Amino acid sequence: MVDTRNTRRLSAILAADVAEYSRLMHADEAGTITAWQAARREAIDPTLAHHDGHVVKRTGDGFLAEFSTVENAVRCAVALQEALSGNSLNFRMGIHLGDITDDGDDIHGDGVNIAARLEGLAEPGGICISGDVFNQVQNKLNLAFTDTGEQEVKNIARPIRVYRLELGEAATKGTLSRETASPKTNITIAVSIIAVIAAIAGLFVWQPWTVRNTSPVAEKMAAPSQKKPSIAVLPFNNMSGDVEQEYFSDGITEDLITDLSKISGLIVIARNSTFAYKGKSPDIRDVGRELGVRFVLEGSVRKAGGQVRINAQLIDAETGAHLWAERYDGSLDDVFGLQDKVTAKIITVLAVQLTKGEQKRIARKETENAEAYNIFLKGWEQYQRQRPQSFRKAIVLFEKAAVLDPNYSRANAALAAIYWQAWKRHWHNKVGVHNIHIARVKAEDYLAKAMRNPTPLSRQVSAAMLAQRGHHSDAITEGERAIALDPNDAEGFATLAGAFTLAGRPQEALPLIERAVRLNPHFPASYLYELGLARFSLGEFDLAATALEKAVALNPDDRWSSRILIATLGYLGRGKDAEALMDNAENNWRGFDPLSVRGVAFWYPFKRPADTERLAEGLRKAGVPD
Repeated sequence: MVDTRNTRRLSAILAADVAEYSRLMHADEAGTITAWQAARREAIDPTLAHHDGHVVKRTGDGFLAEFSTVENAVRCAVALQEALSGNSLNFRMGIHLGDITDDGDDIHGDGVNIAARLEGLAEPGGICISGDVFNQVQNKLNLAFTDTGEQEVKNIARPIRVYRLELGEAATKGTLSRETASPKTNITIAVSIIAVIAAIAGLFVWQPWTVRNTSPVAEKMAAPSQKKPSIAVLPFNNMSGDVEQEYFSDGITEDLITDLSKISGLIVIARNSTFAYKGKSPDIRDVGRELGVRFVLEGSVRKAGGQVRINAQLIDAETGAHLWAERYDGSLDDVFGLQDKVTAKIITVLAVQLTKGEQKRIARKETENAEAYNIFLKGWEQYQRQRPQSFRKAIVLFEKAAVLDPNYSRANAALAAIYWQAWKRHWHNKVGVHNIHIARVKAEDYLAKAMRNPTPLSRQVSAAMLAQRGHHSDAITEGERAIALDPNDAEGFATLAGAFTLAGRPQEALPLIERAVRLNPHFPASYLYELGLARFSLGEFDLAATALEKAVALNPDDRWSSRILIATLGYLGRGKDAEALMDNAENNWRGFDPLSVRGVAFWYPFKRPADTERLAEGLRKAGVPD
């Protein structure tokens, strides 16, 4: 006999429907049905599946979904609204935690009823949650909420405390505000830019491009003095006799760069530039001249079984004189201690004064698990190759490291960075994700884990994602926080530059790009893109074209640079060059977004309407269809 007794349980329920569905059906029945089907196929079903959501009921214009945890329900709702932002339909969502009754065919109870009422209170494209949900997630999710007070809702005897999720500029601030009659003001930048200036003051200027119209703040950030010691860490040689151990010696090198980069009293050249000398035996004086540094650190690593030996020597690049040389022996479990000894010696020899914050950051290790660290280094080697197939290998390794140490923020940040790049470059299929929206959802999920103990990388990814979502002030804040954690991180300066440009402040982006180039002389094409975008936003089309043409030459598949270059060529009257670039786009971008004014504008969320119109007009001048 089948047991037909009803079962009761506590569940998180998400209710969603399409705003003004009846009107839309009346106006365009076929188009509305097509949009609804696309929403289900491309966004709703895969996003629910990713967050372990289970659809318990579908209606003509919406659905009910059940989740085992409140956090999953809220994360899913936010991810859904973002994934659905490109759809012509506007969804409203409500979430409640309460008792439900399951009769085998359907679910009933206050948990369902209240979620449905909250859905009705939400604005199109918005999310409302109950007080019960808010109490569960307020200290767990980095989201902003507005307390709308107690609301009387139909068929519910008691008033319901309702909170609105803020999905605009303040979406990831982790704050609570209360609704008043006055307009909500924009959230101001939380991190003082003065602190950032203090952390990076004293570096000398290296200007490959002329800067005009820069703000005093930006100039101070980019124009340091010559008083700070400058150093480059060359790739340590692998002395293990096993080429498979190359990842370990490279990892030791990078970690030394990372630790030294946290010191505001030093100028430290980026990994990408120093690794250009890997496998070579350059004259140290040439290295000093090419990278613009006074000191060079070189050495070797030998890993055998559970033992590690690090040899390091510091050289004066002006004279070629050896300032000190030391050997450090220890077990693999003590590899972090060996690195600390090398860093401490450099600090002592160069007479660098550390702030209390820097002392803490250097002393704090991202993991104490030697196995997790070893696996992470293997993944990082793959990640640095910046290829889809390498990304796929890196994902497996980073996930293993995160399983061994769930609090390993750097591993989670690296996963967030990979999935963000997969979304941005349309590599989702190549890294094992069938839907581009899922790549973005994964990036957000891993970023949330990484932000429990923020690293410079997690702050960078956060800044980039916020800027792309149009959360301009929040993106700038995150970029500044990344630099405060690592005042020598070239990528941090490049990321912040992009945030300033999209925020309508390109004059402040230019010196940041210059700082990135100073710290990474062998800079990637992405720096040229940021430079070109800033010049384009300033209306300096000749200078923009110079930078963007170099970027495209270095990376012909770079859609971000190519789109802006086409618009730039339109303004310059270089129709044939623009046409050739569009032909290349047509041949190489098959399966991606079509080249159109509307399609291109989507990818550049400028804060100023004038910047959006400048882009659109340039594309039209180049012959791009609307």
